[in-house]
Amino acid sequence: MKSRIGLALGSGSARGWSHIGVLRALAERGVEPDIVCGCSIGALVGAAYVDGDLDKLERWVATLTWQDVLGLLDVSLVGGLIKGDKLVAFFERHFVDKDFAALPKPFACVATDLENGREVWLREGSVASAVRASIALPGLFKPSRCGDRLLVDGGLVNPVPVSLCRALGADLVIAVDLGSDRIGRPGPGRKEQAEREPWWRRIGGGSGAGPLPSVADTISTSIHIMQVRIARSRMAGDPPDVAIAPRLAQLGLMDYHRGSEAIAEGRAAVERLWPAIQHALEGAAP
Repeated sequence: MKSRIGLALGSGSARGWSHIGVLRALAERGVEPDIVCGCSIGALVGAAYVDGDLDKLERWVATLTWQDVLGLLDVSLVGGLIKGDKLVAFFERHFVDKDFAALPKPFACVATDLENGREVWLREGSVASAVRASIALPGLFKPSRCGDRLLVDGGLVNPVPVSLCRALGADLVIAVDLGSDRIGRPGPGRKEQAEREPWWRRIGGGSGAGPLPSVADTISTSIHIMQVRIARSRMAGDPPDVAIAPRLAQLGLMDYHRGSEAIAEGRAAVERLWPAIQHALEGAAP
């Protein structure tokens, strides 16, 4: 019996576009996962992939400008800086708008129950609604209501959902960890940010020469630090068979308009690790 390959796509905001490059490079080498699980941006890319929309998503991401990203954001003063309704509506129109049961292969994503902090596995109902919940980064995106629960970003509890892949029946799990090279590295300089960054990176940050980051940067980076620590702990207890770690320290968490760089690095990460991936696959062969 053929071993079932699971792919766990981790959280990481804009750096998650590298998942596209990872999927491309694996496919070119004959590796097609049987099960896909995602957290946050990993849920969005994973849903598009499972539904056969990866080509369309890649074309869209590669042409994104920060003005395009701005057009998808709806400012909110309740629950978070961004409602997320425009983004989800766009996702439903152009990518996945169907029930989990209609997908051609098993897919699930992770969210967090805001009231009790529990990990929530989303495997039923609307795929777009599940993705909306999984990407709801606290402070930036409004929480997503699911029945009587308020759900936020799954990265608060399980940033790289290896355990979910195994629960769905994966015999071998390839994980994509987007945060391993960020901690302890300096971000882009304030002058550089001022020259190229859109409004969501500048809110509350003063002038480009000021010493303080923006509100969005402070929130997203603080949460990212926490998610990296959680991911390390979770993967130590339940390690994947292979962990792919794209080198994305140069990309800010809100740099959604730099998709081509992220996609290229996702490809490069698979190329660097291919001998280990191949060895794991051979070891899992019946």
